[in-house]
Amino acid sequence: MKDSRIILEYHDEMESHKWREEIPFIKFPKDWEVQMIPPFGGAVVRFVIKKGKNTVSIYLDCYEQLGVFGSPYWEIYPVNGGVMRVGMNEIKRLLAYIKINLETQ
Repeated sequence: MKDSRIILEYHDEMESHKWREEIPFIKFPKDWEVQMIPPFGGAVVRFVIKKGKNTVSIYLDCYEQLGVFGSPYWEIYPVNGGVMRVGMNEIKRLLAYIKINLETQ
């Protein structure tokens, strides 16, 4: 069994209770498949979107552990061969970039 102290320390350090209240709901289009995957490297949330054979990886960085944005942000990969970052509450932009990438891969 994993060390429960380490798990509790992780949740305290990452402020899991705080982000549970602040992360916005996202309504995905019905033809997208969503796979929730464990975050790493300091991301708070991570998931992959799939449509047909195309996939997009998204994570939420609330502490600038993986990049610099100035506030909590979603990173979408790939977008036009690179990455795109949008603010945590910019859900319309997040969905637009995911859609563009799923259609242009």
